[in-house]
Amino acid sequence: MSAVGRPLLEVKDLRMHFPITEGIVARRLIGEVKAVDGIDFAVRRGETLGLVGESGCGKTTTGRCILRLNNPTSGQILYDGVDIAKMERKELQALRRRIQVIFQDPYSSLNPRMKVGDIIAEPIKVHGIESDAAKRAARVRELLSVCGLNPRFADRYPHEMSGGQRQRVGIARALALNPEFIVCDEAVSALDVSIQAQVVNLLEDLREEFGLTYLFIAHDLSVVRHLCQRVAVMYLGRIVELADGDELFGNPLHPYTQALLAAVPVPDPSVEAHRTFRPVQGEVPSPINPPPGCVFHPRCPIAVAGCKQARPALREVRPGHFVACSEVH
Repeated sequence: MSAVGRPLLEVKDLRMHFPITEGIVARRLIGEVKAVDGIDFAVRRGETLGLVGESGCGKTTTGRCILRLNNPTSGQILYDGVDIAKMERKELQALRRRIQVIFQDPYSSLNPRMKVGDIIAEPIKVHGIESDAAKRAARVRELLSVCGLNPRFADRYPHEMSGGQRQRVGIARALALNPEFIVCDEAVSALDVSIQAQVVNLLEDLREEFGLTYLFIAHDLSVVRHLCQRVAVMYLGRIVELADGDELFGNPLHPYTQALLAAVPVPDPSVEAHRTFRPVQGEVPSPINPPPGCVFHPRCPIAVAGCKQARPALREVRPGHFVACSEVH
């Protein structure tokens, strides 16, 4: 099997339920927020998998579980065949050299009291990769250059830089340990559109140059279409559709994916004027008390009585195209 074809990461029946408690002295459990509620997917070595869905659907929580910033309630997260969910602290520290993250907000993810050079050099120092200060500084200048920044920016503080420049610093920091896998959590959503394009192109160039694998969490479908080879669509803590990017955008099968893509405006005014768009009816249910059966059935235009009883499995209806809907054949 080729290196590109092997799954680098496999997520199996992952659940992340946050407890809701009341009382000050004697705290008692009164409910759970089912942020991620039993999802399965794999990321192949060398590819970019997009994870999309509206705000609150569990995308970021999924990324945080993979990074072990949250300890999952149950399920497996297999990285190169080893379950991250069961790792102890010492094993996790070694793994963190291989898995890195680019956070959403370039304004809060960088320490305002540290110079850019120190921010990028910190992981190199913490992991004991290079003890020589001069060599660390040379590595920082190299990383800044790779990410399209002037090496002299190493002496600046984050507040002296624009949003796009800060996000490039965040990318340089993620690359400092030569990782294999990077979780991009809404990595371009806080940036202007013109800067978004530059950062997306940079991420794609870095993937090809260093053989990186990305989990790209986003809600901007145009960015996902440009960057991702495969796309998984989440709704209320569950994956409802998973397919190759071109297949999903060209032939969406799940009613929620169809509604999500129909909501994207068309840049041609004459086409937009004659386009019929029907927004999804109703509100997103609460993850504290999700509906039984298919979570989308209260808002689904093709729902039948059976959708309220049984939770549909994510099944392959076409080669490489998986849908969690009993009415799609």
